[in-house]
Amino acid sequence: MALQAGIVGLPNVGKSTLFNAVSNSAKAQASNYRFCTIEPNVGLVDVPDERLYVLQELVQTQKVIPTQLEIVDIAGLVKGASKGEGLGNKFLANIREVDAIIHVIRCFEDENVLRDEGVINPMGDKDIIDTELQLKDLDSVERKLQKTEKLAKTDTKLKAELDVLIRCKECLDNGKNIRSLGLSKEEKLAIEDLMCLTDKRVLYVANVEEASMHTGNKFSEALKEGVKDEGAEVIVMCNNVEEQIASMENADDRLMFMEEYGMKEPALNRLIKSAYKLLHLETYFTAGVQEVRAWTILTGWKAPQAAGVIHTDFEKGFIKAEVISYTDYVQYKSEAACREVGKLRIEGKDYVVKDGDVMHFRFNV
Repeated sequence: MALQAGIVGLPNVGKSTLFNAVSNSAKAQASNYRFCTIEPNVGLVDVPDERLYVLQELVQTQKVIPTQLEIVDIAGLVKGASKGEGLGNKFLANIREVDAIIHVIRCFEDENVLRDEGVINPMGDKDIIDTELQLKDLDSVERKLQKTEKLAKTDTKLKAELDVLIRCKECLDNGKNIRSLGLSKEEKLAIEDLMCLTDKRVLYVANVEEASMHTGNKFSEALKEGVKDEGAEVIVMCNNVEEQIASMENADDRLMFMEEYGMKEPALNRLIKSAYKLLHLETYFTAGVQEVRAWTILTGWKAPQAAGVIHTDFEKGFIKAEVISYTDYVQYKSEAACREVGKLRIEGKDYVVKDGDVMHFRFNV
């Protein structure tokens, strides 16, 4: 799918520590000074899905292949980034290229970790980042608005586009993010080429100290209260603990470590699943004696598009799809049993794939 979620935040809030924890193919340098991450690090992280292992038991195969999500570690932004402060233009360009934002906010006190912004203030930190992104978007919107105003004088078809640009400018002038406008798909076409930073979906990570990893603290509560009107999710976690868990190669060691901390699973699992949903991604499965595998699709994709994820020939030569819902597969224990009771369906080109479908495709070569 090549969709990416980018980790952003002020310097020294735990971004690279989080990236180290979620990435299983690359490691970012986590250092206690500004701009240690200059080029964005990109890593692939497996998307946790318990359904894979249920299907594995039913099919009796040794091989399980989860789907993956691309995570980008972007260097810390600072006040003035929109004007080029702290290599700001480069960092903002990196954000522009991702599809969703994981905004890490410091919710812990530690005198050993540098902080130039004064006392711990989650909403203040969020506002710094928001302001820089808004200023950059405002510059882009104003430039296009000027051109569109001139063209609209002779081309009435541009009126709708002009109206959207005016609304976006007013929104940004008022210190709000474009996503708060709730633009429709049609309206978003007016700013599609701008790749607006504040129109991207966002997920907040409240990085707390170990003692607050289960309960949160006054800082994480302040963050939750401050963003409640956005409808965005806030995940409370201790990035240092998550990095330690992820660095353990032995599964028994990880289990023992989590038991000591009273954890049923890493908080990262929740983060990855939430980021996956944030990108409007869903999963379907193929299940056979060779392997059980998860495949990523966008919500609303039809069967031929889903088939194309496996191979482009599957989409080009698509005939039909054999589909069993995950719940039916689990209830009846096998493909053959589902077929016998009529739970295996034959679907055509217009079928909208549902999350959890177990599928096989028929196609012409």
